[in-house]
Amino acid sequence: MKNLKSSMQIAFYLVFFLSFNILTAQQIKGSVYNESKQPLSTAYIYNTNTESHAHTAENGYFVLENNKIGDTIKVSLLGFKKREIILNKENLNSELIIDLEYKVFQLDELVLTEQINVLNTLAKIDLETTPINSSQEILRKVPGLIIGQHAGGGKAEQIFLRGFDIDHGTDVSINVDGMPVNNVSHAHGQGYSDLHFVIPETIENINFGKGPYYANAKDFTTAGYIDFKTKTSLKDNVVKVSYGDFNSIRTLGLFNLTDRNSKSSAYAGIEYIETDGPFNTSQNFNRLNLIGKYSTLLENNSKISATVTHFTSRWDASGQVPNRAVESGQINRFGAIDDTEGGNTSRTNINLEHKLFASDDMTIKSNAFYSHYDFELYSNFTFFLDDPINGDQIKQKEDRSIFGFNTEIKKQNAFNNDIIEATSGFGLRHDRVNDVELSHTLNRNTTLEFLQLGDINQTNAFAYYKAEFDLGKFKITPGLRLEYFKFLYNDALVEDYETQSETKTALLPKLNIQYNQNNNLQWFLKSGIGFHSNDTRVVVSQAGKDVLPRAYGVDFGNIWKPTDKLVINTTAWYLFLEQEFVYVGDAGIVEPSGKTERLGLDLGLRYQLSKHLYFNTDATLTKARSVEDNDGEDYIPLAPSFTMVGGLALNDYKGFSGALRYRFLDDRAANEDYSVTAEGYFVTDFNLNYKINSNLTLGVSIENLFDTEWNETQFLTESRLQNETESVEEIHFTPGTPFNAKATLTYNF
Repeated sequence: MKNLKSSMQIAFYLVFFLSFNILTAQQIKGSVYNESKQPLSTAYIYNTNTESHAHTAENGYFVLENNKIGDTIKVSLLGFKKREIILNKENLNSELIIDLEYKVFQLDELVLTEQINVLNTLAKIDLETTPINSSQEILRKVPGLIIGQHAGGGKAEQIFLRGFDIDHGTDVSINVDGMPVNNVSHAHGQGYSDLHFVIPETIENINFGKGPYYANAKDFTTAGYIDFKTKTSLKDNVVKVSYGDFNSIRTLGLFNLTDRNSKSSAYAGIEYIETDGPFNTSQNFNRLNLIGKYSTLLENNSKISATVTHFTSRWDASGQVPNRAVESGQINRFGAIDDTEGGNTSRTNINLEHKLFASDDMTIKSNAFYSHYDFELYSNFTFFLDDPINGDQIKQKEDRSIFGFNTEIKKQNAFNNDIIEATSGFGLRHDRVNDVELSHTLNRNTTLEFLQLGDINQTNAFAYYKAEFDLGKFKITPGLRLEYFKFLYNDALVEDYETQSETKTALLPKLNIQYNQNNNLQWFLKSGIGFHSNDTRVVVSQAGKDVLPRAYGVDFGNIWKPTDKLVINTTAWYLFLEQEFVYVGDAGIVEPSGKTERLGLDLGLRYQLSKHLYFNTDATLTKARSVEDNDGEDYIPLAPSFTMVGGLALNDYKGFSGALRYRFLDDRAANEDYSVTAEGYFVTDFNLNYKINSNLTLGVSIENLFDTEWNETQFLTESRLQNETESVEEIHFTPGTPFNAKATLTYNF
């Protein structure tokens, strides 16, 4: 009886103890900031006793469930020193304010399960270890992406990604702070993405995804999407002055306008660039960039931001040159057949952002934007093919206004210890494009003939929903996206006024699965249907038929951390594209393109050789083919088959930092039967900086370190020179920049 009584007492105390702990387990709230009192997002909050965890939102705020007095809370974020907090009664009754100190990135601190998106975290590490030094490098920070410039420095870069020659953005969605960069129904090409209005030093983070698998990704997400986030505040005021070969000058000023430790922040910046370029005829390139941004935290942890940017640019260009003219000695590689090419462009953006924390488990993020964009481009691709007297120079011009907004609502729910995060969103984009022009011109000042001229009015409304089921080791994310388009076109070259109009809709399902086998191995399976919109002139000319082609894709891969200092990511992928019609802006015609498929392998590696040395490389192997053509005649012209980018970075070693970077593009087919080859290249760049004191840094950067002779862009084109009686079809190219160096002096204060 005594033993029974003792057993009952023990059972009673055990039940009481467990009940007490359950009843006393509490929710804690807090915010995480950097040394400048600016909020830090994606910081990982972990209770080592209960294993409950959370991530900070964009305003640094977090809510952590299931805590009690005596528990240890760990706070970690790559690039900052870890913090540990032992919970006491005061912690449980008041909001935690946690400050993290900056430190050099170390790969051994990366825990895969702590990251919201591991591949984006790796890209952020790349950004921190090798900061962006020029606008061209902004897109190169996306693993596996290669760009090319072929019109005097002012034209949007040509993009290569996942076996696509994307032209200037047709198959990749690009956004800055929620504002679209791709221009629909553009005078030069669909999806034209001029990112030159972004000052490189204002980029805080790059979020990207490859393939059509993301419910929240916008129009043009076929090969993938890229979202850039600009800084809310500056760590320091910055003044930079650079001078280099080809009379290249760059000056930059970024200035805080408020106290760094206040809840409000504001900064302004100005950038000016000019260069003559390596060509025989000076490019006379110059660009001016302005930015102003204001942000403030409200009492309920919500945040508002306002950003205004403006850029204007002008340039002359030597254009693409034919092989035969160089081989015959008529011109050298940096000569020109028509050196009156070039252009002018400008863009003004106003973007208002609001992040509302409606409750501990629900956030509402919105932005509204307006852009005004002017574009004028002069080109001559065929020289004297069509007009043997005046030449074939063309002008492409437009005056565009873009209005739009985006709203996204996130809500978390706990169900049987599992977390369900539901995300829904909707938005609108409206483009009014006046006097979209393609004309035949002479010497950039005489219009000989209008080939195309009209007004475009295009509206895109969209909505999406996705639910992320966090089941511990598994995360399952189904999603659905709805797109609606209204296309209007008024042709100014017809006698009778007529509005041509079409409407189109698309419903696009997605499904992603993630499995965390352990802290060092993560598997994923992604699937979905995407698309990119077509030019309004295509849609109305085809009466809306086959003009929103689907892209069906699947990815399977893993991210593996076999040692503390090594991370490897591998992805096998497949993408099928339906029939579509393409508007060729250079000719003002519509060309059909049949079904295509791409099968590829993405490989990435990051290795921390030492505390100060960091190596990364990314490679993509692709087989891109037309489905409807015979074997051997089914190559997709200019689609890259193998690309590789990477380099070695030195960080904060006795005042020195720098990087050796390389990019490789393999030989590829220039036509359907691969009888003509577009030559590949391997180019290496180098930069080294020395911190003279806490405020002053001297840097040297070298493009094309080994002075490689390479062709930056290439096209198989039929053309005729002035002294020729017959046309010739052959490779026309823009030569890549030769060895050139510049020095930069940076003052931080």
